Amino acid sequence: MPQHDPAAVPAVKPGAEKRRPSFFWVLAALILPLWSLGVKYRFHHGERMPQTGALVLSPNHYSEIDPVVMGAAAWHLGRAPRFLAKASLFKNPVLGWFLRTSGQIPVERAGSQSHTAIRAAEQLVEKGRMVIVYPEGSLTRDPDLWPMRGKTGAVRIALERGIPLVPAAHWGTQAILPRYGKKLSLFPRKTVDVIIGEPLDLSAYRDKPLDQANLLAATNDLMNAIAALLGELRGETPPADRWDPAKHGQKETGRLDG
Repeated sequence: MPQHDPAAVPAVKPGAEKRRPSFFWVLAALILPLWSLGVKYRFHHGERMPQTGALVLSPNHYSEIDPVVMGAAAWHLGRAPRFLAKASLFKNPVLGWFLRTSGQIPVERAGSQSHTAIRAAEQLVEKGRMVIVYPEGSLTRDPDLWPMRGKTGAVRIALERGIPLVPAAHWGTQAILPRYGKKLSLFPRKTVDVIIGEPLDLSAYRDKPLDQANLLAATNDLMNAIAALLGELRGETPPADRWDPAKHGQKETGRLDG
């Protein structure tokens, strides 16, 4: 059970980004009323969400509906959500149009274009936007849905641009769509808890080379912070070590066998 007041709703004023007319107004008008019929949010420490300026928001990831869950949560908390999204999603004519029009960033998970998304995210940062980066890169492989080992993209953007890296966690999404599930369940209405963390302290890495060792160390700090936030929501102690798919003979991306 959540450790915070279950009725805790952040007393935050809409940020300038949310007040500015944009395509997100259309999306919010079309999607949020229907979404709210099936999903109720309980926010914890929503006041920690910076209302202005560039930042990277990094949540946990264990359901394919997570981007919708966190996108709506970010809007409720005053920011326009922009994601690094799988490039394959952009191939769908309708979904792809929505993604492109709302400024989402296609990610090629491998090959020569794999770094293009990072450059595109940095362009958003230069405009003072928030970008949501799932550091796990895929749905967690951890059997108990704790955050697994992270990838370095979120940390790299924050360190290269000198902007806040804000960890976050949510719990309850599995009742809407289980990991690798195919059937969406919105009724009866589901409750999703969302907690926003304090910006990660990256001071130990800011004057060091952005080599793999330092990026991995900073990413481990990020994943530990996300796991601790999830532990608060679940009322449990997260495992000391993050799940490593390679050590369990698992693929980094795609659905798990069986």
